[in-house]
Amino acid sequence: MAKRARGSTTRPGQRPRLQRTTAPKPVESTAPPPRPAGLTDDEEARAAALEAQIVAEERAAETKSKNDRDRAKRQPEPVVRAGTIAVRASQEYAYVQRDVRRIVTIGGGLIALLIGFWVVVEATGIGPF
Repeated sequence: MAKRARGSTTRPGQRPRLQRTTAPKPVESTAPPPRPAGLTDDEEARAAALEAQIVAEERAAETKSKNDRDRAKRQPEPVVRAGTIAVRASQEYAYVQRDVRRIVTIGGGLIALLIGFWVVVEATGIGPF
């Protein structure tokens, strides 16, 4: 526990409290005036326009979903028949081939970069050898 000095009300490293002698001034309210209970004609017209727009968007969405459902019913999905193991493997492991190509490309690029640096060092004589 820290040692306290006599007569001091603050701890070391802290500022003393502010002595306020006057009461703070009341803040003036900047709130807008109260609104009337009803809507104005402009507000009603805008609300009607927004509601009509929302209803039109809902109808368009319903029509689109209905068309999508009808299209799904009319066009059966093609039947995928299992072929040889090689055909299935080529379809299932296409991502593996893509990843291996990326690894080989990056590794080859790094090896080419190292060979290029070695050629520059040998040609210019930079380095300890």
